[in-house]
Amino acid sequence: MHHPQESCPLSLGVKMISGKWKLFILNGLKNGPKRYGELRRICGNITEKMLTNQLKELQKDGLINRKVYPQVPPKVEYSFTEIGEKLCFIFDPLYEWGVEYIKEVIPEQSHLLDNMNYNEIRK
Repeated sequence: MHHPQESCPLSLGVKMISGKWKLFILNGLKNGPKRYGELRRICGNITEKMLTNQLKELQKDGLINRKVYPQVPPKVEYSFTEIGEKLCFIFDPLYEWGVEYIKEVIPEQSHLLDNMNYNEIRK
């Protein structure tokens, strides 16, 4: 049986950016191309395997590009595709909503605000 939400554009969008690290990776690309090591620093304690898998999925879904420079040692940069870049507008409002939610609904977890340096994530 076909469920309406399976063909909903909102469901598709959420599916494409779901995953523990995809929003961090995409947000990290907001200010321009990044190399693998830069993305790993942005994500913090992500494993190399997980980062590689998430990057492959984002690339397969057409949200990011992978550019390999012909040099030794190899240089690889990741950047948004044209359609992927259109996601950038969601990051700041989503972050602000999260801050508001913590303050108003789960204030007992306000320590999360101390541990999250959004300026670092945004770089």
